[in-house]
Amino acid sequence: MVDDGAQVKEFKPCEDKYIDYTPCQDQTRAMTFPRDDMIYRERHCPPDNEKLRCLIPAPRGYANPFPWPKSRDYVPFVNAPYKSLTVEKAVQNWIQYEGNVFRFPGGGTQFPHGADAYINELASVIPMDNGIVRTALDTGCGVASWGAYLFKKNVIAMSFAPRDSHESQVQFALERGVPAVIGVLGTIKLPYPSRAFDMAHCSRCLIPWGANDGMYMVEIDRVLRPGGYWVLSGPPINWKNNYQAWQRPKEELEEEQTKIEELAKLLCWEKKHEIGEIAIWQKRINNGFCREQYHKQTTCKPTSPDDVWYKKMEACVTLHPETDEVTGAAWQPFSERLNAVPSRISSGSIPGLSAETFLEDNRIWKKHVNAYKRINNVIDSGRYRNIMDMNAGMGGFAAALESPKLWVMNVMPTINERDTLGVIYERGLIGIYHDWCEAFSTYPRTYDLIHANGVFSLYGDKCSMEDILLEMDRILRPEGAVIFRDRGDVLTKVRKIVGGMRWNTKMVDHEDGPIPSEKLLFAVKQYWVAGENNSTSSP
Repeated sequence: MVDDGAQVKEFKPCEDKYIDYTPCQDQTRAMTFPRDDMIYRERHCPPDNEKLRCLIPAPRGYANPFPWPKSRDYVPFVNAPYKSLTVEKAVQNWIQYEGNVFRFPGGGTQFPHGADAYINELASVIPMDNGIVRTALDTGCGVASWGAYLFKKNVIAMSFAPRDSHESQVQFALERGVPAVIGVLGTIKLPYPSRAFDMAHCSRCLIPWGANDGMYMVEIDRVLRPGGYWVLSGPPINWKNNYQAWQRPKEELEEEQTKIEELAKLLCWEKKHEIGEIAIWQKRINNGFCREQYHKQTTCKPTSPDDVWYKKMEACVTLHPETDEVTGAAWQPFSERLNAVPSRISSGSIPGLSAETFLEDNRIWKKHVNAYKRINNVIDSGRYRNIMDMNAGMGGFAAALESPKLWVMNVMPTINERDTLGVIYERGLIGIYHDWCEAFSTYPRTYDLIHANGVFSLYGDKCSMEDILLEMDRILRPEGAVIFRDRGDVLTKVRKIVGGMRWNTKMVDHEDGPIPSEKLLFAVKQYWVAGENNSTSSP
């Protein structure tokens, strides 16, 4: 922690080679791990003595992203200067290089007629036109065109792909204004709660669904809501007509599809649709109906199904609790879900939370967000598209901001005593588990606005305040903003550190006046790029 009497410490820029540095998915470190089951593509963070502790520079000429929805289709070339995908994926219509921008036509290997036509075909089976299906998981997402075009239906997708030979897929997704993280189905559980997503999707995602006793399908089953849908398009679906085009032996493809069909039956999923190369299954709602199937499949020990951070994936079925929400109560459309009391709270399954505390939390966050808007009047103007809440609680901040112009990545710190990420998903919002003592699974400059409520009081001395702030600087774009809400003494220390990080700050009292110990610190990251030698001290 910082001594207030000490001089401001000036942080130097990192070398230019670190412009796109992702500490926990660093290529050099990854290559020292085994390739089996994609272990080398999982999170491998640097030990404390290898952390950089410098400011990641933006590339020369860095430009602010275009406003949504233009950003969906165009990204400034200088922000992610990699042409490899335009060559490698040219025939699939993923991405094109035009002048000084990348253009994303909305194509993809599985959507030759564009993402809209593909999504409309899915919507003929999956109820995504009326708000019933709101949250989606896209596994192996490419440049996230599926997630980008789902916004037209007010569906929000959490997309992930590894940092691999396709340079910067997830970076392109976030530059486009689409939620995405670096991630992989390997040996570790996905960083999401059980029963989270209304829909999961794989379009030629190259995940071996039948391998390892079906462990990857079982993990999708864990994070899929009862009644939720799983979409698989591309190999091996409809292999009889496609094996020659795919240049793969038909026996191998037949075996793959048979294995997937058998696993789906064991998981008690019902096949709803198969036309062309698209197959859709639905996870049944009622456990009772499925018990007979589960006898043939190992069920997980009754530990917390949401305790997933760095936990090994298992090939066992997660049984869901027999509450109304999961045994047949009608799904609510998103407009109602956002502010309705989630079943995880009304059922009493989260100690210390009740319908009253939830509704009061909602009220308080509406008040807080209104106060933020009085100080930063461009919060909901469209200037900030990618927003992160570092300590999201029950999602009140995101719910108060809800708008088609923006989305919020709600982060649940793994050290929190009370895990409410499942509540956030029930509201039709998205989020992820993370420990802020480590780097987040994203590229530099991928968030426009970061909200840090009580983060530094929560972490105390568990790890360095400086390291957390340097990570915030890494993931914040130039001219991006931060809102800190914490105790005044904590924010004084924060302000001193960021004074050496090229941030401008303004401390203000709580909206109720000077008496509450909780204060607000507003910060804006200055614009600077690689190769500049200007001083890091802020005025």
